[in-house]
Amino acid sequence: MPAPATTELPVVVIGAGPIGLAAAAHLVDRGLTPLVLERGPAAADAVRGWSHVRLFSTWAELTDPAAEKLLTPAGWAKPDPGTYPTGGDWTGRYLQPLADLLGDAVRYGATVTGVSRLGRDRIVDADRDSRPFTVHYALADGTEERVLARAVIDASGTWSLPSPAGANGLPALGEHAAADRISYRVPDLGDPAVRARYAGRRTAVIGSGASAFTALASLADLAKAGDGPGTHAVWVLRRGISGSTFGGGSADQLPARGALGLAAKAAVDHGHADAVTGFRTEAIERDADGRLVVIGDDGQRLEPVDEAIVLTGLRPDLGFLSELRLGLDERLQAPLALAPLIDPNQHSCGTVYPHGHRELSHPETGVYLVGMKSYGRAPTFLAMTGYEQVRSVVAALAGDLESADRVELTLPETGVCGGAGLFDDPAAEQGGGCCVPAPVAQLVQIGASAPASAEGEEGPAAGCCGSRLTVGG
Repeated sequence: MPAPATTELPVVVIGAGPIGLAAAAHLVDRGLTPLVLERGPAAADAVRGWSHVRLFSTWAELTDPAAEKLLTPAGWAKPDPGTYPTGGDWTGRYLQPLADLLGDAVRYGATVTGVSRLGRDRIVDADRDSRPFTVHYALADGTEERVLARAVIDASGTWSLPSPAGANGLPALGEHAAADRISYRVPDLGDPAVRARYAGRRTAVIGSGASAFTALASLADLAKAGDGPGTHAVWVLRRGISGSTFGGGSADQLPARGALGLAAKAAVDHGHADAVTGFRTEAIERDADGRLVVIGDDGQRLEPVDEAIVLTGLRPDLGFLSELRLGLDERLQAPLALAPLIDPNQHSCGTVYPHGHRELSHPETGVYLVGMKSYGRAPTFLAMTGYEQVRSVVAALAGDLESADRVELTLPETGVCGGAGLFDDPAAEQGGGCCVPAPVAQLVQIGASAPASAEGEEGPAAGCCGSRLTVGG
């Protein structure tokens, strides 16, 4: 059949999280029709998975201007811009109201299973760019549907694919068999059942980013509580400890992010956690009592632990995009033009220039990966970065290249800087670069005044120093 005129079709947005909903708001503002496909039963399903975690960004940095433009006439009042919400606050006070306002433009229980060009697989060149996209999705009852689109903005994130414990990117030997004692999320210690799982027990925390900081600080708080004597963490890092390990401290332009790293340092300094450095996990075994023994690639065996929390990063699900011609970096699985800005093999400052449609484009015109998914496996992202991405992408789809090419964002520096090289080399000193001295330790309370990082929004540092840069943990 002949292809319909693409200008009459909606722009399909995959994912009703913070960046996907912002994309929809910008599309509405530009007079374009969005259709948001969200696999969860409500908006921001991934954020709801870490609703207990407090973000290290304030409300001022967590709402998108185009979304505010939609919400304000409907009676929405922006929360105090200087306060720090939890994931639950973010969802309940901003993201779900925004989705509700978008109405039928958001379709829940719709899991995207494939995206292609109508009548063209990835091999065929003929008439390709003039064909609309066809987006296939499955509903909660198992039925399948499709929708045609003029463009596709994939804001599905990386939450669904946490990285395993194995240092080679594969699950450690025995990791699947030990699944009953392994979590890949920051535990909600406010939940009595979860709290009982970790109270008085020895837990391995594997990972070195903001989520690991959050877990260490939370376990330290539990150890000091009346129901937590005997709670202890073993912090397993591939790299050594240097000036940049705990972030930028007081030099971080996001104060709560700096405080988070210092809280993790306090957990180690005050004896609530032991740090094991230069350790690359190869296997996980059970001892005679059923406890876990983590084994390194050099044969080193750690003392048994009762639980393990694996926070080694996230990775994008690219399977449903396999019929599209994507230009992705072979290391990070991020767009080719963006990857050099965020590659932790090259940078260690936690800073990356704001960027837009040109850095996010692919050989397949009209498709964009945005938000966390645009960073692939790189461990660095802020909501502000995603809002700028979709502002630029939607301007380009609307034909306003002047606006699309304009940078409209200044991002905070991390206060962390160092040289390039193997970022997980235990012998590599990451400090001594171009920014500031190592942070000075101080005891920090994790709470409203110094929030913990949100998973899925912000992570460990990668970048290079300078002005108008971003981002990390």
